[in-house]
Amino acid sequence: MLKGMTLITLLSLLFTGCASVQMSNEEASNLAKAFNKPSDGQAGIYVFRKKSIGGGSLKKDVWIDGKCIGETAPGIFFYEEVSGNTSHTISTESEFSPNELVLNTVSGENYFIEQYIKLGVFVGGANLEQVDKETGKREIMELGMATKGQCSK
Repeated sequence: MLKGMTLITLLSLLFTGCASVQMSNEEASNLAKAFNKPSDGQAGIYVFRKKSIGGGSLKKDVWIDGKCIGETAPGIFFYEEVSGNTSHTISTESEFSPNELVLNTVSGENYFIEQYIKLGVFVGGANLEQVDKETGKREIMELGMATKGQCSK
């Protein structure tokens, strides 16, 4: 009985499709990957989700200061310029309520926020973590940029 249930679970995971979102064109993605200094008085925020096996079929919304940035899937990133020298709240939907990260920005700087999927009770949740510039740049170079402004909620 246990072997049968395990087999059914493994087969269902095998056939579960990966989530996909609308992608930006390659030119826009390459421009963001140049990691240029943000516009005067602005700070740049990269939000990314690594390619992963776990949570591949889940799409999760991301907001900055209540504004929809977009819906994530494995292997994508977003870039958004915000006012510098102020704090901003980055949020992601999770299983029961949004998870938030408050980021204090400095004008002219870029920041890198990783969204990751975590185990949940009914479905996987999401969380956010700031990573250092070198790690963020390295990860972004392996990802594609998604089209902004399309959230599910």
